[in-house]
Amino acid sequence: MILDGNDVSKRIKDKLALQVAALEQKGVRPCLATILVGDDPASATYVRMKGNACKRLGIESKKIELPKETTTKELLAVIRELNNDSSVHGILLQHPVPSQIDERAAFDEIAIEKDVDGVTTLGFAQNAFGFAHYPSCTPAAILAILDHYQLPIEGKHAVVVGRSPILGKPVSQMLLNRNATVTICHSRTENVSDFVEKADIVVAAVGKPNFIQGEWIKSGAVVLDAGYNKGNIGDCEYDGCAQRASAITPVPGGVGPVTISMLLKHTVEAAERSV
Repeated sequence: MILDGNDVSKRIKDKLALQVAALEQKGVRPCLATILVGDDPASATYVRMKGNACKRLGIESKKIELPKETTTKELLAVIRELNNDSSVHGILLQHPVPSQIDERAAFDEIAIEKDVDGVTTLGFAQNAFGFAHYPSCTPAAILAILDHYQLPIEGKHAVVVGRSPILGKPVSQMLLNRNATVTICHSRTENVSDFVEKADIVVAAVGKPNFIQGEWIKSGAVVLDAGYNKGNIGDCEYDGCAQRASAITPVPGGVGPVTISMLLKHTVEAAERSV
């Protein structure tokens, strides 16, 4: 079974359109502020994509572009201004930021009620305890796909390959909170294949093209590929993994579209909570 992220995304957006219309009747228009520091072309493309997704749904997109020489102090001041702007419901700082900026300090300056991308330390902690309003968007997308296709989580052995603070770690916490048994593999794990071949659910979040090999996949496992590498290649060797998996996300068209939808969903929910 191909886990079609575009279909999942459309269903989420259809529901959000109704919520946006209801908010407009109350005189509230959801607003997402995106901050882009520097001129990295890939980051600029991501910000533009998110802005276009907002506009199609009737969400206001407020784009702040800062020069690559921006200091941490200057960026924090911009974030504080957005925190204090009642018309802004969500704040997204596009990463990576230039090397002179303390990225963690910048993320943690975002007010928790506007942390719709799930990047703050407080948001991470709330997610670990299972009550975060806005978990990181890609982990939230992975859970949304599993739920949409009614794929069981409880009691399953999930192996997450990758431990980044906005993907591998939070998705591990979310699966654990749903009663999966979770193993986390990373760059220092020896014999990764030994762990993957025992998994009922495989989450590929390592950022290396075709890293997960088809022969590693247990027959009938569910494979969620959260990787996106140059050339539209995921972290899984797709053809080989698809032969053994019972369900798999393609790249592109799998986790990616749902990730953007979760960002929009969080923004709309933040607007609802502000009323």
